[in-house]
Amino acid sequence: MTRDIETNEVTVEFDTECPSCAASIAFDPASGLLECPYCGYRAEIPIPEQQQDTIAREINFHDAQARGNFDWGVEKKRIICEACAAETIYDALQVADTCPYCGSHQVMEASASDTLAPNGVIPFAVTKQQAGEAFHQWIKGRIFTPSKAKKSAKPDAFQGVYMPFWTFDTNTMSHYSARYGINHYYTDREGKTQVETKWYRTSGIYQQHYDDYLVSATNRYDRDMLAKIQPFDSNNAKGYKPEYVAGFLAERYSIGLDDGWRIAQQGIHGDLDSQIRQEIRMRHRADHVQSLQFSTTHDDITFKYVMLPIWLSSFQYKQKLYRFMVNGQTGKVGGDAPISPLRVAIAIMLTMLVIGIFYVLFGESSYY
Repeated sequence: MTRDIETNEVTVEFDTECPSCAASIAFDPASGLLECPYCGYRAEIPIPEQQQDTIAREINFHDAQARGNFDWGVEKKRIICEACAAETIYDALQVADTCPYCGSHQVMEASASDTLAPNGVIPFAVTKQQAGEAFHQWIKGRIFTPSKAKKSAKPDAFQGVYMPFWTFDTNTMSHYSARYGINHYYTDREGKTQVETKWYRTSGIYQQHYDDYLVSATNRYDRDMLAKIQPFDSNNAKGYKPEYVAGFLAERYSIGLDDGWRIAQQGIHGDLDSQIRQEIRMRHRADHVQSLQFSTTHDDITFKYVMLPIWLSSFQYKQKLYRFMVNGQTGKVGGDAPISPLRVAIAIMLTMLVIGIFYVLFGESSYY
């Protein structure tokens, strides 16, 4: 079941309308100011009166039971894409005629609905031009991608979107039991080296603190694609202000707090599995670890609901859609690209040729 966020209702006196020409102003990543793209009007983003409001604050997970509504601080409208069903949040003054996810023009304004606003945001630091340049270098370096596909990828089609993420802090304590093996080497009667593994049982407690464990709050993209552009420095996320998202799209979260925490627990469990195995190897100087079982308790759980900046792009090649992302904080690029079977075949043949040459030069010499 999806849960809402407990937070205080806030009033933000902010209007996206330019006071000079009545156009829609937007946040500029290059200057960190609010700017009007038509008349050049510029304004600084006010600094919060309370110092603790400058950064995204942690919210106690277990206390988040009584939930209050929280608006976005400025009038918004909700747009639905009839082609891919994406829901996007726009400023009321923004024109929405193209879906940023699939490029479809079949978009329509939906009826207003209660939407929860984040309590943290990482503002865009990478401009649209810089995102295009980073994307151009990335696609240029894809050696298995056909040249025609590289030419058809239009980096100027990037759209800046704030995507929803949950972050979780937790102190973990894991009680574990396992078997570890230590290799013993000896020489048999024929003079050959043999190995014998002796097995032992062990148990113990392993403690670990997780800070800002990141979980995507959208199911729009697979986690592998989002992982390609990470990490984000979410520890320095600013307290949410509508000025930071002005002029950009913001995706509505589709994975609630409870589901997000379950996903985080699964990821933390896998990470702890690796860490505990490494701990056993180091403590006992073991060569193998088997039959590891452990149970974990989580204490002092806190969370944040933050919006992370991502530049999106997509293009079609041979009737197939390829999506790309650029980290709006660091400029790291990730995505899928078409593969040329011919280039892959050539690479395989060259690899086999190198292996064959290596064997001829060095393999036969071992017989002498």
